[in-house]
Amino acid sequence: MAAKPQHYDVIRKPIITEKATMVSEAGAVVFEVSMDASKPQIKEAVEGVFGVKVKAVNTTITKGKVKRFRGIRGVRKDVKKAYVTLEDGNTIDVTTGL
Repeated sequence: MAAKPQHYDVIRKPIITEKATMVSEAGAVVFEVSMDASKPQIKEAVEGVFGVKVKAVNTTITKGKVKRFRGIRGVRKDVKKAYVTLEDGNTIDVTTGL
């Protein structure tokens, strides 16, 4: 399956944090995805871009924090994350980039 241009609109970037590294030991990868992306769209996009078999997709929405910058109140954007569990034997090296 070839990667279609809309697949790159669904997957924004991989998330590389301490928690994401712990999850990767269990065969999962964490991506920031667009807010309107559904689980089937995320599965299709990951399989198309990386050429792997996806077992499951779990999503979470992190609400943006209220922050102050030079006394002016601002709000960070809401972020949707997808925890993509891969089939056994499939791996994605997120350090290489998309």
